[in-house]
Amino acid sequence: MRWFKEIIRLISIKDMEDTVFYTALVRKSDNREMEKLFVRVFSSQDGKKVLAYLQLITFYRALNANAPDAEIRFAEGQRSLVANILRLIERGRNG
Repeated sequence: MRWFKEIIRLISIKDMEDTVFYTALVRKSDNREMEKLFVRVFSSQDGKKVLAYLQLITFYRALNANAPDAEIRFAEGQRSLVANILRLIERGRNG
């Protein structure tokens, strides 16, 4: 729980307001528009480099057999997020 308290100290009120605003904005967007946004963001050279980096640090990283359960869950959460980004890009290109 200590890490959570440290994060809370790092988040300002302004950051939280921005997060609430951003969440409301995303809810108003339809899925198709969001898919197109992901395609645009990750189609640039910079976006492709970022996506390659995200894949490198998530999909191509292996944990050892003695990795704690929390570390395994954290890594899986990261992989899940990158996989979701890839799905949104794929849908945006094919839809």
